[in-house]
Amino acid sequence: MTQSILIASGRWGVDSVHMPELSHVTDRGDVRMVDVSGKPTTLREACATGFLKLTPEHEAALSRLPKGDALTTAQIAGIQGGKRCSELIPLCHPVALTHLDVQVTPAPGGIAITATARTEAQTGVEMEAYTAVVVAGITLIDMLKAVGPDLVLTDVRLERKTGGKAEWRRESAS
Repeated sequence: MTQSILIASGRWGVDSVHMPELSHVTDRGDVRMVDVSGKPTTLREACATGFLKLTPEHEAALSRLPKGDALTTAQIAGIQGGKRCSELIPLCHPVALTHLDVQVTPAPGGIAITATARTEAQTGVEMEAYTAVVVAGITLIDMLKAVGPDLVLTDVRLERKTGGKAEWRRESAS
């Protein structure tokens, strides 16, 4: 299904754009929180990943940071961030997470971050997984920036989602 929307609700001039239907945008171009009251409650899970690129100096400093254990701190921060997603992203529903796992793992050239969120609800938990990855990543940046500012959080993406009306999995690169 497609819809025409008005870009910027006329604030900067009105342009009509024909595009796929966006659930958080009305036909007039206004934003809205989606009404999920008619949707069934189902078990939903989402997994997101990201990667923090480190220089060799950052990698060497990981075990001797004055602020303490960066990996554990990032893991805890990611969990806290995922739990508070609806306070950070304006149109997200508050979701009672039944599980949120954040893994922060050293890898060649940086740190791999994986977050898996789960709930039984009327809406999915993709944004909670994304938020957990990003908050863990920026926590690592905060802890490592004294070594040098050349830190890049990259490749933040959804890997899979289950539950709801459509399941999805990223196809693996061959």
